[in-house]
Amino acid sequence: MSDQESKDQVFMRQALALAERAAEAGEVPVGALVVLDGQVVGEGWNHPISGHDPTAHAEIMALRDAAARVGNYRLPGAELYVTIEPCTMCAGAIVHARIGRVVFGATEPKAGAVVSNAHTFDQSWLNHWPDYQGGVLADECSARISAFFRARREARRREKMSGS
Repeated sequence: MSDQESKDQVFMRQALALAERAAEAGEVPVGALVVLDGQVVGEGWNHPISGHDPTAHAEIMALRDAAARVGNYRLPGAELYVTIEPCTMCAGAIVHARIGRVVFGATEPKAGAVVSNAHTFDQSWLNHWPDYQGGVLADECSARISAFFRARREARRREKMSGS
């Protein structure tokens, strides 16, 4: 394993720990962090439901945290680690923030906008093109989200059965 792969796994494990915060709040368990010069400068996890904020995705929250800590809305050279492939909204914010590299865990076949669908970072009309790497701890990231939705479906099924 290369030093880069090892570093990516360390930071992805931190993003998975942040995803747990979302899960504890009943949110889809996605975690993200922004790393600049080897240091975590921003953290975030999903909380659009509890925060009554449709933009409160993990990536957006991590970008907001990093921008506030760094004192600049631009984060050139920074890396963003997120447990699932970013959606279109998050991909746009990543471009605007000038993130240098995005590392994600699991792909998102329905809403993923990096490799699954829109291929946002590859569009010629953009003025910034982040590097990206998918599949880091993909099995763990995917398993966490799958377990969350499985538990949610089971809870709804039990509710229906007890209400009958």
